[in-house]
Amino acid sequence: MAESSKERSIEATRRLARLAGAAYVLLSLATAFGFYHAPLLTGNLAGIARAMGKSELHFRIGVVTDVLSAVLAVPLGLLLFELFRPVHKMLALLMASLLIVAVPVSFVVALNYVAAHWLFSGAPEVAAIAGDQRAALGMLFLRLHRHGVLAVEIFWGLWLLPFGALVIRSRFLPRVLGILLIIGGVAYAVHSVVALMLGGQRIVPYEQFTMLARAAAEIPIMLWLVIRGAGARRGKQRVA
Repeated sequence: MAESSKERSIEATRRLARLAGAAYVLLSLATAFGFYHAPLLTGNLAGIARAMGKSELHFRIGVVTDVLSAVLAVPLGLLLFELFRPVHKMLALLMASLLIVAVPVSFVVALNYVAAHWLFSGAPEVAAIAGDQRAALGMLFLRLHRHGVLAVEIFWGLWLLPFGALVIRSRFLPRVLGILLIIGGVAYAVHSVVALMLGGQRIVPYEQFTMLARAAAEIPIMLWLVIRGAGARRGKQRVA
């Protein structure tokens, strides 16, 4: 992506920003679609268990979109790294690393959801297990899944911190977007830590606040990237 002159024109930066924005939007759509079909952090685990035993389609959509959103994090991280590498290479590497390292963790977390579905739906793989034992194991895997989501949520928040710092340091994106990213990242990471300390117990008002903070942080930056790209205040950028 670097030009032979080792400088990146604002046109090339704008194209790169729009590619990153498109990947960001796709990842967010997959995440939202998956959460609608598999609302895994609701407080009523028994209700989720009953739903998992009835709707095969919702289960499959939830798993596929979870996997898709994890996969899309890889090109997003690489595109954002390349976009911000001229701003600060180490910060850009930290940002991409925190985003991509959550991918394998997300796959492991999804396996707990698959195991819970098999147990609640009475799949052939678990037919030898007695009904009461299947239900108890299913609830165990649901709880493991919830705690796994809360754990990986730390990375979902932490990667926004260097991302926000890079936006603030750059001269081709509005600084207010970087400030919003840092606020959203802190809110999400703190929510994850507090929820894990409480054993996965939900704090609904704070949970709603963190969701709003993350939405207020990420929706503006992704829309700015995909619609506006990068501003033209910098001319050419030196590529490291």
